[in-house]
Amino acid sequence: MDFLRSFPIWEKLQPEEREQLAQAAVYREAPKGAMIHNSPMDCLGLLFVQSGQLRAYILSDEGREITIYRLLEGDICLLSASCAMNSLRFDIAIEAEKDSGFWVVPSEIYKGLMARSAPLANYTNEIMASRFSDVMWLMEQVMWKSMDQRLAAFLLEEAALEGTGVLPITHERIGNHMGTAREVVTRMLRYFQSEGLVKLARGTVEIVDFAGLQALSEK
Repeated sequence: MDFLRSFPIWEKLQPEEREQLAQAAVYREAPKGAMIHNSPMDCLGLLFVQSGQLRAYILSDEGREITIYRLLEGDICLLSASCAMNSLRFDIAIEAEKDSGFWVVPSEIYKGLMARSAPLANYTNEIMASRFSDVMWLMEQVMWKSMDQRLAAFLLEEAALEGTGVLPITHERIGNHMGTAREVVTRMLRYFQSEGLVKLARGTVEIVDFAGLQALSEK
C-alpha cells in the first residue's frame, strides 16, 4: 500500500510491524457531508487521510457544534481511536467536508503495535500533543477573542484552504464551525459588508479586502 510509505515513521518500524499495519489497514471513501465518526462508543480507529478533507468537531448537549481542527491529505487522526489510549476519552464527531478517501487502522491493532513499538508510541504522543495544542488554541480564541476577530480569522483560513476568496458557505455552516448561532454570523457578516470587507450573496461569502480582514483578526 503506497499510503503507508508516507507514514512518518514507516522506516522506523520493524518488518513484522509494517506487515501487521499493512494487513490491518482498510481503505474507505466518504462523500461530502457524510458522518464518519460520531459516538464515544464508536471507536473507529486511526484515520490516515489520503484525499479530500475531514472536519473534527465537538457537539454540545444543546446541539451546537464547534470545529476543533481539519484533516487534510496526509493528516492523521488519533482521537477517533481514543479507546486505544489509556485513560483517554474524548468525544468528537468527524464528517467529510469534501469527497474523501482515507485508511483506517482498527484501534485494537494500533494499540497492540504501540505496546511493542517505542517509535510508534513516541509518535502517537507527538500527535496527541499537537491535537491538544489545537484544542487549547481554540479555547483561547473563544475565551479571549471577540466575535469579529474570530470570524475574520475563520474567513481567511477558509480562503487559504479553498484557494479562493469566493467561499461557497452558508451562514449556518460558519456558525457550526465557530460554535455560535447563525443569526450572530449573519449580523457580523452584514457589518463586514458595510465596511467593504466582504460581499454577500445567497450561499456565498466573497472576501473583498483580505488586508482589512487580516488587520481585524490581529487587532
